[in-house]
Amino acid sequence: MNWLLLILAGCFETAFAFCLGKVRETEGMAATLWGAGFLVALAVSMVLLVRATRTLPIGTAYAVWTGIGAVGTVIVGILFFREPATFWRLFFLATLIASIIGLKVVTH
Repeated sequence: MNWLLLILAGCFETAFAFCLGKVRETEGMAATLWGAGFLVALAVSMVLLVRATRTLPIGTAYAVWTGIGAVGTVIVGILFFREPATFWRLFFLATLIASIIGLKVVTH
């Protein structure tokens, strides 16, 4: 169950990064609403991370949380913010995903 909470926390980390990108692109009330979304996603992500670390090792949980957020943010950047999808960027993204899976496999 705590692994599921951790995965959800990482997804909300991606969500707050997406909102941050939208704040940068918008003005006025739209920027304010995206900023509010950023704060909500940030708070939910932190609460879920704290709950997951009740039984998971903090080093593993934090690394997986940031890894999911990093992977998600790169994908969001490519899909929504027209960031480049170069070979090396995707290669290192794949190595990051492999590392996240590796931490899950070796954590008891």
